[in-house]
Amino acid sequence: MKILERYILKENFKPFVVSLMVTTFVMLLDKIIDLLNLIIEKHLDVVTIISIFGLSLPFILALTIPMAILLASIMSFGRLSVDNELIAFKSCGINIYTLLKPTVIAALLISFFMVYFNNAVLPETNHLLKNMMIKANYRRPATAIVPGTFNSMKNYTIYVKERIDDELFGILIYNREKTKFPQTISAEWGRIELANGGNSLKAILYNGQMHERDQKNPAKYNISEFKKFTLNLPDLGYKMNKEGTDYRGDRELSSSSMQDIVNERKVRIGVIESEIDEIQTNISEINSKEKELIDKSELKKNYNRLNLKQDKITTLRSDVRKYQVEIHKKYAIAFACVIFVLIGAPIGMMTKTSGVGMSFSVSALVFLIYYGALTLGEELADKGIVSPFLAMWISNIVFSIIGIYLVVISVKEMRTFDLTKIREKMNKFLGFGIK
Repeated sequence: MKILERYILKENFKPFVVSLMVTTFVMLLDKIIDLLNLIIEKHLDVVTIISIFGLSLPFILALTIPMAILLASIMSFGRLSVDNELIAFKSCGINIYTLLKPTVIAALLISFFMVYFNNAVLPETNHLLKNMMIKANYRRPATAIVPGTFNSMKNYTIYVKERIDDELFGILIYNREKTKFPQTISAEWGRIELANGGNSLKAILYNGQMHERDQKNPAKYNISEFKKFTLNLPDLGYKMNKEGTDYRGDRELSSSSMQDIVNERKVRIGVIESEIDEIQTNISEINSKEKELIDKSELKKNYNRLNLKQDKITTLRSDVRKYQVEIHKKYAIAFACVIFVLIGAPIGMMTKTSGVGMSFSVSALVFLIYYGALTLGEELADKGIVSPFLAMWISNIVFSIIGIYLVVISVKEMRTFDLTKIREKMNKFLGFGIK
């Protein structure tokens, strides 16, 4: 029996590796297209480019590993069916459950690994990737200035006629930071650089004028010329220390860290709910008085406090749902590996397909439906329409039922589906087969 188990695992291993490489490469190509403009515009060096793609790999693997398992299951069991090996196994008294056992166990082990991967490796690489992308975006700050348009940056509006690499020409800056009358600065050319460790920007301007109106005496208008002038633009950098920004989003945290945040939010919700009860009691007491004795200003004050507290609870509950969705997603996607074996193996046996094209098409369709349902569930959970648990696990539950049903009818040797014949009938029906 061990020989049979090794044989089944061997049949699944090669398609799994090939599928993983292909699907990961396809998703990396999509990443390249997204980053191509950034790479060209920011003149990123080779080390930075490799680092960005390297740090993007774990996020891609979190998706491609379950998909590769699905594709490998369809291909391997499809080949066993095409070569009539399944008939040979059945004639020896070996049923489908026995053939599925090693693959399901292997998929379960991969699921446990994915739980660790999604909680330990993925959050850290996502955090490092975010910091690197921020640094890359601010690598050449001048590229953020679009020539021929007014670029608003906090208390500044910057207009340039032309940008050549990192140098700006025909510069006009409106500074509204310290005065009710905007200070107007014009310069023939200049450049924008990072300052203060990336926490600020500074504009170095050449051959220009500074126009400003006196606040105390608006009739007085000052014009001064300069050969070189440095304008500091505070709080316009990327606010990072040497290690990077410390802030972490939900996809940069482990399940335990997010659960701590959820618990903290729930405690705050409880405190605010107690405060709301107290405010509502105050409102009831005020309203219980005779009409002429009601303090309207006090009543309005309590209603304003009540609205603020209710808005705060709404925000906190939204945070709780967001983190709970991400917690369940880490586990749901991990255990999809087992579910995709239950889906892929019977599909491969019933469709009798071992070709890469057909297998890839079927697996892509199944995965798109699964991931689409997952994304829709996430949106519904974020809006509070469904619970985070149901939103993330409903796809697994439904696909598990479908997978078990497919396995059962495969065991009962019910009528199989020939995708080639189905495709020929569809082409004939649509008129593609008419000469």
